[in-house]
Amino acid sequence: MDTKQIEYIIKIADEGSITRAAEKLFITQSALSQQLQKLEKELGATLFVRNKSDWILTPEGKVYVDNAREMLRIKQRTYTMIADMANTHRGYLSVGMTPGRGSDMFTYVYPKFHDLYPEFTVEPRELSVRNQQEAIRKGELDIGFVTITEQQKTGDEYLDLFDEEIFLALPEGYPVPEQYLTSGALYPELPLSMFRYEPFVMMYKESTIRKTVDQIFHDAGYSPTVLFETSNNTTILSMVSAKLACALVPYHYVKKHPAGIKFFSLTTHPSWKVCVCYQKGSYLSKAAKDFIRLVDQYWEHGK
Repeated sequence: MDTKQIEYIIKIADEGSITRAAEKLFITQSALSQQLQKLEKELGATLFVRNKSDWILTPEGKVYVDNAREMLRIKQRTYTMIADMANTHRGYLSVGMTPGRGSDMFTYVYPKFHDLYPEFTVEPRELSVRNQQEAIRKGELDIGFVTITEQQKTGDEYLDLFDEEIFLALPEGYPVPEQYLTSGALYPELPLSMFRYEPFVMMYKESTIRKTVDQIFHDAGYSPTVLFETSNNTTILSMVSAKLACALVPYHYVKKHPAGIKFFSLTTHPSWKVCVCYQKGSYLSKAAKDFIRLVDQYWEHGK
């Protein structure tokens, strides 16, 4: 089934520019323009308002692109279902994962998946949660592994893998009152209210964890002094280790036991969800289910 023309028009709509679309498709702008003009002549309608800065879909163009995306979804679902029925063990799987934790997960999962599906092509894509959600919505990503709260889920499908606790990270040697250290627990409990006057290093405001962290502080009754904002959890850990600030971090980073940091449970034991996301109404292939199963094993192994 040749859907190349459909893919061309969708790419123009996604990029908002025929020039950028041609670059992404590795064809000349004139060739892409000819394909568009041919289609518009066939339909008897203009699909884009041509501006110098960007191209905007006309009402007719929006109808075309919305249905074109559905046609591509039907094609992919059909091919995947037939491949499963024929048990070919051949195909393609695009997998989204978040920066920081995604590489560790993929390093564990891919060799095992390759043993099961040696002729399968896997395309790993390291994307923020929001970019994964957008790619899932557009049908550009088969499955995405994300860390979010219930309120941050979109209208697509989500399978909860587990709840991940968020911990307090303190510089090693921080003077924690002895009364909190007598339990013998691996991660003794501390009330966050104790650290009202300490500086914190935080993930940037656009990150999905920031809303969770802000709520944790709200529940503790104060807004923290923010020394530094970053998009990287490694930066957070390095600043805590350097005794510059405290932080709240997910368990994934706690279990690595980075040097120079002591971790504590909060008395409220806040958490968020580790999920796999895929497009609503899409067919989840046997290969995708096996990939998810292996990821689940990875998280269980690391707990």
